Amino acid sequence: MQCKTVGTVLYTNISDMRISDTTVERILKQAGQFSASQLKAAREQAETEKKRLQEVVIETELISEADLTKLYADEIDVPYTDLVPSELLKEILKIIPEKVARQHEAVAFDVADDGVVQVAMEDPDDIQAINFLHKQLGRPIHVYLASTSAIQAAIELYGDNTNVNTELAKVIAIEDKEVTPEEVDEQDVAEDSPIAQTVNLIIDYGVKSHASDVHIEPRENNVIVRYRIDGVLHEANKLPRKVLGALVSRIKILANLKIDEHRAPQDGRFKISINDHVYALRVSTLPVVDGEKVVIRILDESSKAAALEELGYWGESLRRVRQAIVQPHGMVLVTGPTGSGKSTSLFSVLSQLNEPTVNISTVEDPVEYRIVGVNQTQVNPQAGMTFASGLRSLLRQDPNIIMVGEIRDGETADLAVQAALTGHLVFSTLHTNNAATCLPRLLDMGIEPFLIASTVRVVIGQRLVRKLCMDCRETYEPDAATLAEIRASFRLPVKGSFAALSALEKQAMQSGIGTEDTAEATITDKSIRHLWRAHEGGCNSCNHAGYRGRIGVYEALENSPGIQKLIVTNSTSEDLDGLAVRDGMITMRMDGFIKAFRGQTSIEEIMRVTGSDR
Repeated sequence: MQCKTVGTVLYTNISDMRISDTTVERILKQAGQFSASQLKAAREQAETEKKRLQEVVIETELISEADLTKLYADEIDVPYTDLVPSELLKEILKIIPEKVARQHEAVAFDVADDGVVQVAMEDPDDIQAINFLHKQLGRPIHVYLASTSAIQAAIELYGDNTNVNTELAKVIAIEDKEVTPEEVDEQDVAEDSPIAQTVNLIIDYGVKSHASDVHIEPRENNVIVRYRIDGVLHEANKLPRKVLGALVSRIKILANLKIDEHRAPQDGRFKISINDHVYALRVSTLPVVDGEKVVIRILDESSKAAALEELGYWGESLRRVRQAIVQPHGMVLVTGPTGSGKSTSLFSVLSQLNEPTVNISTVEDPVEYRIVGVNQTQVNPQAGMTFASGLRSLLRQDPNIIMVGEIRDGETADLAVQAALTGHLVFSTLHTNNAATCLPRLLDMGIEPFLIASTVRVVIGQRLVRKLCMDCRETYEPDAATLAEIRASFRLPVKGSFAALSALEKQAMQSGIGTEDTAEATITDKSIRHLWRAHEGGCNSCNHAGYRGRIGVYEALENSPGIQKLIVTNSTSEDLDGLAVRDGMITMRMDGFIKAFRGQTSIEEIMRVTGSDR
């Protein structure tokens, strides 16, 4: 499958400001907000992952990029500016030509009364760049330090083609008559046609905004374009109804679908290359009342598998998962609704286990992540390749580890159990509400209780929650109802201290990490009574959403002897769940609340995602 270059690349690779590890550690120590164990853990992670300490402290949210930049500005005695692209005036921005701004990563953001140009740079020590800017502008400049992301966002404002709404308004002005699918001709969908530019811009914006899906939905009088960002749909554009036929046809051409088929659903895919990143786009069309709806799933094939810790695993759940995935045989099951991150968790685990001495084979529908060295098979029911037939074939391929994308029926479940019994380590997913309901689900599929008890190693339940924007989150005091909900979730007394949670967190961290000096509890009565929430209106860093990115909340049900006895006696999921919690399992809601206490997400977000589970 060949890559296709879509549209004009609206943004470039900007190498971020590089601060030496020694300087990062020194300014964090001087800030006095970080413990020695936190810095030690970050330093060790940087060495293990071969990353700069600057990257690790930002990725692990020990400090935000903006706050680190402010500390660095104080360290080198350069004034800091918090750029807000939406507030920048175009006439001032264009004082520095776009080419120069991109080359030297510098933007003009203000002009003083005496005519001095205020310039934001990510490297104010670049004397050569400063001298060049001074000569280029022919006037004095005053240099400020700004974060890399802020400068990049400001540079993207150059030119009208960076404004998606403006550009769409230009390219959708085709002709006055409505174009039906049957009337679409080659000129409407050619590479340089307005429709092709519209498709390019829609996809460009989806990639730029880190959307997971693009929805193109026909309505009676217009066409709605929506983007799913951090799990939530946002309406971005309304296009004239007349462009629907040509728009859908153009997407079908890219995805190698039949442009004359409008009554049946179709699925296809194609790839694009933007900024040295390869994106796989899965296209699904569906006939609806007002026409054909198109959904495009965006997958970054250039991204590397994240470590389990980066996905949000920690403590007891991390220990249980790590212990299960190194067993020579057995089953590891991941459960949750569609879009809860199950494939991402398995991608991380398989990448961790992927070695030249191990044969890993998968059967998936679809193959979302490509893993070099892993034999991945795409389900194709029309050709007779189902999960069951694919798994049966994999067993003849001498595998050590098998991954079945989803257990949907009794035949697939039976084959997976048999594979686990005969010396294979099997990974798969099911659609259930939580870890405990996964085991009775296997019973419903006709699997004998003693086989489940003897093969399943661990069941992981998970959800994805939005992460608070570290640049604009704010504290607040929760009301009595919220505190009561927290107590009920952790089975705490109606009144009294929350000290029991601190002990629970410390015990979980010690069991997962194994070193007592890094197991500093963050839960205190004070932290719970001063929780974090999204700032209303957000900020530039989070595109005014209050949240940026997502993190998982997990529960890992270990198949202990007590759980095995309940399975054999056909116990209910409530009994299994109750015993698992008594055995030390931290439920998804508990995990979410702890992440909220740490300031990673909000209580409202946890309630939204896990509210109906228990």
